[in-house]
Amino acid sequence: MSAEHHYRMCCQGIGRAVELRMHDGTVHRGIIDRVDREHVYLRSMGRGQSFGGYSYGWGWGWRPGLGLATGFALGAIASLAFLPFFWW
Repeated sequence: MSAEHHYRMCCQGIGRAVELRMHDGTVHRGIIDRVDREHVYLRSMGRGQSFGGYSYGWGWGWRPGLGLATGFALGAIASLAFLPFFWW
């Protein structure tokens, strides 16, 4: 799917838990913190949660009161799935 499609889905899902599967095979889980035209930023859901690697186009961002969020390039996302909170 296109980066534009993922951008729209991520904008609608801010604050929701997601699983991102990247084109390089890595999987990242977290809560969508914010989205811009190039990146989606995920927050970890708790202690011990890892983003499980990295992909091209990643970056870091700090939000006061919310902690560290890791950014992933929208163009690197192969699939995006919203997760129920009880799954965690």
